[in-house]
Amino acid sequence: MTEQPTGSGPAEQSSPAEGAPGSVTAPMTDVERDEAASKLVDRFSLWSGAAGLIPVPLVDIVAVGGVQIEMLRRLSEIYNVPFSENRGKSVIASIAGSVIPASTAAGGVTSALKAIPGLGTVIAAFTMPAFSACATYVIGKVFIQHFASGGTLLDFNPPDYREFIKAQKEKWISRQSGAAPSGSTAQQNGSSNKGAAAP
Repeated sequence: MTEQPTGSGPAEQSSPAEGAPGSVTAPMTDVERDEAASKLVDRFSLWSGAAGLIPVPLVDIVAVGGVQIEMLRRLSEIYNVPFSENRGKSVIASIAGSVIPASTAAGGVTSALKAIPGLGTVIAAFTMPAFSACATYVIGKVFIQHFASGGTLLDFNPPDYREFIKAQKEKWISRQSGAAPSGSTAQQNGSSNKGAAAP
């Protein structure tokens, strides 16, 4: 029972960048691809926040990591970038370890607080989902930027994205507080996109 990814197979066998079901898919435009990727990141950020609600210490971190890996896999499909789970885990860890170490430590401490009955559990219940969702959002936006500029998992260099990560963290915080980003949306969304035209 070999499934073949031809036009006669079910729509689920196609890539996420699919066109009409059951036909040869037309390539997405850059704008359509970026829009699909942004929606995917928003959705996975919510899922990551939900995984942060898992009441068992460290299990929540493992679940969030699984959500992030799946998001990276889907982004790779959207941008037609080869994906390797081991390489994906490595690059996600490199972002967390070398670019946002304070956030990583905060996530581990927040998860550990779940082991403390009462106040620790309450604090963790409020902070871990927010931390998880924010970290997943930032990671997703970094890879949208990287893949859209022609990058792959093999040539990803976290220090190149320090300023972009700061901008995305600020954007996430402003979105959550209900404030609109003040005139910096264009800079945050496309300042370093290679080949992107200014509006």
